[in-house]
Amino acid sequence: MNEQRNQILQMLAEGKITASEAERLIDALEQQRPELPPTVASSPKARPKYLRVVVNANDGEDGTSRINIRVPLQLLRAGVRLASLVPPQALAKVNAELSKSGVPVDLTDLKPQHLEDLVDQLDEISVDVDDTESKVQIFCE
Repeated sequence: MNEQRNQILQMLAEGKITASEAERLIDALEQQRPELPPTVASSPKARPKYLRVVVNANDGEDGTSRINIRVPLQLLRAGVRLASLVPPQALAKVNAELSKSGVPVDLTDLKPQHLEDLVDQLDEISVDVDDTESKVQIFCE
C-alpha cells in the first residue's frame, strides 16, 4: 500500500498528475484497504500466566467449601521439559499405571510444542458450571 502511495506522490512531484488527481488516487487506495479489527490495531493481548480452577460447593450439612487453584503455566512447561528427561521404560510404566487409574494419557506423546499449542488455545477458554449445589470455573489469567 505504501509503495502505491509513493508512486502517486512521485508522479505528482514529476508533474505527471495534478494535486487533485493525486488526492483522488490516494482516496481510492484507502477505500480499497481493508479495515483492521480493533483487536489487531490495538496492542497484542498479554499471554496468560495462570490456569485457574475455582470451585464453590455446598456440602449439605457441613456448609460450603471453596477451592481456588492457581497453576502457573510455567510449571506446566517445566513439567513437559522434565518429562522428556524420563527414560522410556519409566514412561511406559507410568502410562500403564495411569491407564489402570482410568487416565488415558500417553506421556511419550507429550512434547513442548504441543503444550504451547494448548496454552495458546487456553487463552480463549472459560468454563463455568453452575449447579444448584456447586459452581465451578476454569479459566486463564
